[in-house]
Amino acid sequence: MRIMQFLRDSLIELITQTSINLPPDVRRAMAHVTGGETPGTQSAQALSIIASNIDMASEDEGPICQDTGMPTFWIKTPVGVDQLRIEEELCEAVAEATRRGKLRPNSVDSLTGRNSGNNLGGGTPVIHWRQWREDDIEVRLLLKGGGCENKNAQYSVPCELDHLGRADRDLEGVRKCILHAVWQAQGQGCAPGSLGVCIGSDRAQGYELAKMQLLRTLEDVNPNPELAAMEARVMEEANQLGVGAMGFGGRASLIGCKIAAANRLPASFFVSVAYDCWAFRRLGVRLDASSGAITNWIYRDPERAVEKMAQGEGFPLTGREVVLTPPLTEQQMRALKVGDVVLLNGDIFTGRDAMHAYLMKNPPPVSLEGAALYHCGPVMLKDASGEWVAKAAGPTTSIREEPYQADVIQRYGVRAVIGKGGMGPKTLAALKDFGAVYLNAIGGAAQFYARSVRKVKGVHRLEQFGVPEAMWHLDVKDFVAIVTMDAHGNSLHADVEQATGEELSLLR
Repeated sequence: MRIMQFLRDSLIELITQTSINLPPDVRRAMAHVTGGETPGTQSAQALSIIASNIDMASEDEGPICQDTGMPTFWIKTPVGVDQLRIEEELCEAVAEATRRGKLRPNSVDSLTGRNSGNNLGGGTPVIHWRQWREDDIEVRLLLKGGGCENKNAQYSVPCELDHLGRADRDLEGVRKCILHAVWQAQGQGCAPGSLGVCIGSDRAQGYELAKMQLLRTLEDVNPNPELAAMEARVMEEANQLGVGAMGFGGRASLIGCKIAAANRLPASFFVSVAYDCWAFRRLGVRLDASSGAITNWIYRDPERAVEKMAQGEGFPLTGREVVLTPPLTEQQMRALKVGDVVLLNGDIFTGRDAMHAYLMKNPPPVSLEGAALYHCGPVMLKDASGEWVAKAAGPTTSIREEPYQADVIQRYGVRAVIGKGGMGPKTLAALKDFGAVYLNAIGGAAQFYARSVRKVKGVHRLEQFGVPEAMWHLDVKDFVAIVTMDAHGNSLHADVEQATGEELSLLR
């Protein structure tokens, strides 16, 4: 019997379950906000899709969200355990989970732009090591996507904050920083979100300690009475802002807030905020130090049946939806208005950061005249026949394409842009000038949208950009999205940002 013979399989199981199953505390929180949202609103529609997606991921054993982030592990080992051996097995487990489609290949060389294809490379996966005087090994895993990672925030206090004025070096200043972090995330962080916060420390350790707060359960009460009171107050006030699910406006903007404090330098006062989305993927295991076998799960009971989240259809159709089949026309787009629900049937193309940058200097590999361009980095696998299959295909955060999108619309005749979180004034002007719309799909709903893909018809620039950034040609059926920016200069995102900013100013 070789030492820790079950370690790799145990780690693969941890990665798989973290990717496909939300922990029970997050499920309870999402069920609560779903039941409390106003029926018939856009936020309620988003939450119904989210609930169905959570069920689909568990049933199909597919990623809840296609963006499985940069796998981040916290590992505690008994004194004397070979950490180098554990790291070797962990890297093999990460590569195998990626090959199986439980993780999206997300490790990109920062100098060359090349995707390693297996989530291994410089600095990935992320591993935080600790020794302890227990007999078992403990491994906790957080999968935090790039959209919410981009909405992390760090404040150097004192500072001036939009709508809140000056934040000083006291708990009131900390409160203002945290509320500002919730407000600035809007739908780009896939609200309702959860926060880990660190008061103090230095810049680097402050972010790490903030992220570690996400390892606490949502029901956990802070042992420090002052911080416990602050957590409760932030939850109450954040949910008065009206950001709502996906930034559509609504009752729930936050499902959790956990705060730690650490000593700092006299010259520095940082408030570090780690923002996580509703797809809050966090699990852990205890392992036998000699065999590597799982002895206990953290956060979940594998013997307990997973309760269904959805109360009915994922998105009940009313008959008032606008059915569109690309190629789309300017006349069709100008007939749409903010709030319309669209069902797309037919061909769409994906395009993310690398493809948009490419299109600024090169013609597209296919005609985009009248096309629907989907901001999506899917999880793709080949089936037994060698055909590509979409295993997860939700939208990515669109604001990253703001520097390019208006030019792409003008040059190539794109009529619909699909993504999440909305876009800025330059894109809004292009939509109006050239007759196009922005369609907001529901962030994180990777399984829901994967089921809309009837066929993967082709792929372009795969070798150059890797799976997430390649241009995929998809045939979709009843792909549902909401018009949130129209061809008449209207933007739901701008309206909600303004309204929530006014609410934020009342909390200063």
